[in-house]
Amino acid sequence: MMPSPVLLWRFKVLLFVIWGFICCKVGWDSVMRMSADKRELFLYEAFLYFNPLLLAALMVWLWGINLWFFSQGGVNYAKIFDLDQNHLTHREIWKCATWMTIIVPTSMTAYIYLYSHGEVSYAASQPVLLYAAAVMVLIFPFDIFYFSSRYFFLRTLWRIVFPLQAKVFSDLERSVCRMVHRQVATIAWLEADSVCGSHSVAIPLVLVLPYLFRLNQCLRQYKDTGEKTTLLNALKYSTAVPVIFLSALKYHVFPERWTNFYRPLWLLSGVVNSSYSFYWDVNRDWDLSGFTRIFKFNKPHLFSHMLHGRRWVYFWVIGSNLVLRCTWTYKLSAHLRHNYLTVFFIAALEIFRRFQWIFFRVENEWNKMNSKSHSHLSVNEIPDDEEKLLHSINYSV
Repeated sequence: MMPSPVLLWRFKVLLFVIWGFICCKVGWDSVMRMSADKRELFLYEAFLYFNPLLLAALMVWLWGINLWFFSQGGVNYAKIFDLDQNHLTHREIWKCATWMTIIVPTSMTAYIYLYSHGEVSYAASQPVLLYAAAVMVLIFPFDIFYFSSRYFFLRTLWRIVFPLQAKVFSDLERSVCRMVHRQVATIAWLEADSVCGSHSVAIPLVLVLPYLFRLNQCLRQYKDTGEKTTLLNALKYSTAVPVIFLSALKYHVFPERWTNFYRPLWLLSGVVNSSYSFYWDVNRDWDLSGFTRIFKFNKPHLFSHMLHGRRWVYFWVIGSNLVLRCTWTYKLSAHLRHNYLTVFFIAALEIFRRFQWIFFRVENEWNKMNSKSHSHLSVNEIPDDEEKLLHSINYSV
């Protein structure tokens, strides 16, 4: 006799909680075994290797929530995202996120445990094996592990050339650099930092790559379509370049020169980038120009209503987006390079900003699609389920 789905789900949750407790207990005991002078440096090193994949797991969890919300609201996100019929559902996305949440912290716990017990060579193998396994799962050529979705993901990455969050991209570069130079789980952290550290010229070059890739995409799109809006979008990505390189100059100029000349320029470029990006989100991506759509609830026209309903939701997303856009500049501040907990927290907030950005970007596209279909139909001819969705002003995010 098979157990009920609810009972089976509760059993899985119980196992997950037990596993989490064991990882925390083993990790804490292992860290406490280390001497106080090595503990902080070692935690920074462990964070450096596992931070990108932990944040990737968080992104997958939130992406599943996005898809769940769209499916609950009846939004045809597959059509908006131009997905085929074999795309992953939110349940399958969450299954992938669950495995990521299990494997990455387990590898991190093993890394800390092995190092604290003197098994340095085995500890050094943990991040190497983890990254190798992640790559192998993505490129595995056989029709298992969601082959069509993996192929679509790799094809998308190739087209836009790794649109990773910039700080994660630089952490990934340093992690791979240390693996190549065999500086994983060694006591020569300062020596390793001099080769693959935050003072390296490679760091700003890696940080700027995602923005240059998107800039190139916009220029290519303008060449293909002739839309001038794509040039304005390209300008948005170009404003990130001076922020990154001016921040990096902190390590390569005299302190007086940095304080009196370059830091004011860095602050100015940061304000320009944050302001322009905020404007683009609100005015272009969400079509909340002048915030006018917030006050259209009482208008009789069908498509003046917004999918997510309540006004406070839009005030929240506008205000929080402005604040979180500004944290991007603060995160690049030179004094935060080794404050890994603050950087991790700000990076997680940036992921959350993009998570909520998706809701309103999809809403804008969904309204445009329905508006086009509405131009060919009278209000009475619109299907009941679509009319119900667009009239539902009580739906809350």
